[in-house]
Amino acid sequence: MRVLVVEDEPMLADAIAEWLRGESHAVDLAHDGGAALERIAVHDYDVVVLDRDLPVVHGDDVCRELVASGTATRVLMLTAAAEVTDRVGGLSLGADDYLTKPFAFPELAARIQSLGRRCRPAAPPVLRRSGVTLDPARHEVFRDGRYLPLSKKEFAVLAELLRADGATVSAEHLLEKAWDEHADPFTGAVRLTILKLRRKLGDPPLVETVTGVGYRIS
Repeated sequence: MRVLVVEDEPMLADAIAEWLRGESHAVDLAHDGGAALERIAVHDYDVVVLDRDLPVVHGDDVCRELVASGTATRVLMLTAAAEVTDRVGGLSLGADDYLTKPFAFPELAARIQSLGRRCRPAAPPVLRRSGVTLDPARHEVFRDGRYLPLSKKEFAVLAELLRADGATVSAEHLLEKAWDEHADPFTGAVRLTILKLRRKLGDPPLVETVTGVGYRIS
């Protein structure tokens, strides 16, 4: 998934991003509400992890703008304000979930995974197609019972192809969902990852190139 972490404490923001990237998410960072709104206007995020007490533009106002836009992006408020009235206030703004500091990284990751499922069409927890089984929770992939040791990017790309359920997925979509904002769209990163993925999947070939459109698993 594509996740935006909005947190004005750089060390905490970096720690969250590192953990989520370890879960194969593409993660961007913003340290104030203004920067968050700029990134949201450019990128299609699945989940925004939003600190409430932000400089420039308050987190509450960022949440209001997201909700007003009608986007499918889900909002997880992350804040030190732990009173019931604070949680109710955050949820009443339109936030989908609310987690107080301090928190456990595994819980944060689990909540993000749950929110991500809500912003996508319904899909089984374990993805299966053409003999391939991908388990997002366990981060495991098998083909015809054979375990495949995939890199984080290969895993993320394969997950998007499987979620498409036979439809063609563009390189732009894969770049948006599996890489962060620092990815150069002209480096051929998607093509190279597809090439490595094909090698690991083995024969017969599964990932088909649809010329001028993208890739699919039929």
